[in-house]
Amino acid sequence: MKGQYVYILECSDSTYYTGYTTNVMNRVKMHNLGKGAKYTRARRPCKLVYYVECTDKSSALKLEYKIKQMSRKEKADLIRGVLKEK
Repeated sequence: MKGQYVYILECSDSTYYTGYTTNVMNRVKMHNLGKGAKYTRARRPCKLVYYVECTDKSSALKLEYKIKQMSRKEKADLIRGVLKEK
């Protein structure tokens, strides 16, 4: 079974994009080729700054939602390892 990952990209305008995937490196590549989310298409290149493997799809999607609700400061703390994701 493939891993279930939640990731954060830093876009060229210094904003963060959070997503879910089963293949982090391939997904980042797709974002940078303009084949990812509409949000990242206009903000390329995007740099992977954080990712975490989850036990299953359900927990990954819940974590993705939780991160998307965080403030920019909370996301920056998570990326730096100051804030725990779970």
